[in-house]
Amino acid sequence: MEKTEILKNSKRHCFFMGVDDSGAQLCKANMVYGMAKIHCLQRELGFESNATFISTPNMTITRNASLWKSGFGYGGKISWGDGDRELVILDIRSNGCGMLVGGLTALPEIETMIRRMYEMDKKDTDLDGIKLIWNFHKSNHFIDVYEIKPVEKAALDLPPYGFIMHASSDEFKGDNEMGFGLYLDNSNKLKEMAERINTPFGGLHFLTGSNATAFYERYKYVDEFTRRKRRMAAGLLFGEFKEISNQTHQGLISMNEMVLGCHHINREDTLFPIALRADLPAYLVKGIPNISPDNIEILGFAKRARKLGLYKRLRKANVIPHGGGFVFPDVLMVNKVTELNGNRYFEVEMLNDRGKKVISEMQDLPYDYRGRKVVLRAMEIGTIEIVAKLIPKYALKI
Repeated sequence: MEKTEILKNSKRHCFFMGVDDSGAQLCKANMVYGMAKIHCLQRELGFESNATFISTPNMTITRNASLWKSGFGYGGKISWGDGDRELVILDIRSNGCGMLVGGLTALPEIETMIRRMYEMDKKDTDLDGIKLIWNFHKSNHFIDVYEIKPVEKAALDLPPYGFIMHASSDEFKGDNEMGFGLYLDNSNKLKEMAERINTPFGGLHFLTGSNATAFYERYKYVDEFTRRKRRMAAGLLFGEFKEISNQTHQGLISMNEMVLGCHHINREDTLFPIALRADLPAYLVKGIPNISPDNIEILGFAKRARKLGLYKRLRKANVIPHGGGFVFPDVLMVNKVTELNGNRYFEVEMLNDRGKKVISEMQDLPYDYRGRKVVLRAMEIGTIEIVAKLIPKYALKI
């Protein structure tokens, strides 16, 4: 197939439900290239090229340079099979990142938290014999403390205060006590296991057969390890707390499905956090299994999904936002994408209507975090029910 046809097919298999701002537009522009690479792999392996990306309203860019360069955005679910195929994509970087929401009976003093974080960082702590790496200061990881205001109609008995802890497990990015790590560029043992396909849009790394199964088993362990790590950190910092939610938003659901910056609804009674900016309320929500037939019609997906045989996959998407996502104050829209020597250059229209900007790397671009419009969009498309508003008291980024 010609490159243009591959990209057209990729775009048809992307279902975007974002807020259509600069972050969402950049995600759309880049995501079709990553999905096109997965489609090339599927054809190479003799499968139908039907991998999908189903976004959530927080769809945006990723500031992870490797992930962005591989052709992927953030804020959605990627599927390349039904879950029973021994095939794992490595370039999308499963890592078990997630958020723990804990309830507190009293509001901790800031000075007390600073001292406890200092003491925790100074002392070596092990879990399963593995020395823990605390990374609350890193990237967009954080600990935010809130006053909890339940929604009256939800009728939930929640503590008056609480916190959200956002963290992953750097302990397993590279080779470790258990063997191979989860990140290809950090783990020599994983590099030896990995297979690679060269596509018209760049290389793609993957695992098949027993290696895929081994990776998935390792990932499941890391995912549970990371949940326990967050619980341990919460206990060291806050003492006694009530666990309200402890969910992953970047990791494998099966060998053929991954959430990349969003929550996956596995039970209807599970509570999920949606964390926005530190100066805005966060929300505790119930996820509504999605996408409903009415909303598939309203979003304009129905005809395309039926034609591609993907209607059932949309109905079982079951994804909701985990945060607001990045937006770029000076960017209005993406005009076009130029490819040269395996790199992508995005020509964007400026908000002030003066000139254009050409960008390739995202990590140095001036950005902001979206506000409440992501939550409103999720409510509009019928994927969440708000059960509590979390009023920010202070944030810890140390």
